[in-house]
Amino acid sequence: MTLERFARVVGCGDARIDLAEACLMIAQDAYPGLDVGRYLGDIERMALRLRGRMPQSCAAGERVLALNDFLFDDLGYSGNIDDYYDPRNSYLNEVIERRTGIPITLSILYMEVGRRVGLPLEGISFPGHFMVRLRVRSGMLVLDPFACGAPQSEPELRERLRRVIPEGLTDEVPLAELPLEQFLEPASKRQILSRVLRNLKAIYRDAEKPERMLEVLNRMLLVSPEASAELRDRGYVYERLECWRPALQDLTDYVGREPDAPDAHEVRVKLMELSARCARLN
Repeated sequence: MTLERFARVVGCGDARIDLAEACLMIAQDAYPGLDVGRYLGDIERMALRLRGRMPQSCAAGERVLALNDFLFDDLGYSGNIDDYYDPRNSYLNEVIERRTGIPITLSILYMEVGRRVGLPLEGISFPGHFMVRLRVRSGMLVLDPFACGAPQSEPELRERLRRVIPEGLTDEVPLAELPLEQFLEPASKRQILSRVLRNLKAIYRDAEKPERMLEVLNRMLLVSPEASAELRDRGYVYERLECWRPALQDLTDYVGREPDAPDAHEVRVKLMELSARCARLN
């Protein structure tokens, strides 16, 4: 039932997806009794308190300052540097409760509170570090909620790129000359949800928790049904959990979609093994 509701929430047009609701529904896998409405109410109440501090004529830059003061100074939200890969950092309910998280979940909360006080913030899938942007009259503000909403200058953004993109991978164009605009395009809500889910997938893969991985992959394929690699990976997780028929189905579908994939031969070998296992079940 939870997956059916999630499918409805993410099955509409991107602009109509309620990002906070979808993120909280992802958390229902780890927290089955989670009350989504309660946490949506928490976000609404944050915005209500913040609106009460802001005059109606408040300019965008002043609203950003007020948002930063409220979330990071008054409420004490901060980036979780000490335990970055704690899965709780990827669940929005835990971020709201514990007042700490990773760049993408803090950005989601920042955008959701900001939207409710008149700030049309957009997510940016910047390489290695999720941030948000805001168009203003003078151009564009790039803000880092993991660093208490600090605005990012061009030299700071280029230094971030230098740390994650090795020289030589940019078609002979020096890193310092790459147009920044290509890295500052807004992320769709589906892209944001996929990034949250990829973080959780990596955490549970490294922790060797296939049951949790399966929950994450089920949601990933609802957010991005066309994601062939996730379909393949779900097939392998099913195999690990000894769910032979679902494994066979997913890997068969993967090869059907990607017959020339680099790992297609390996997957076909696995399909022969799974077919034999399934035959013995009959």
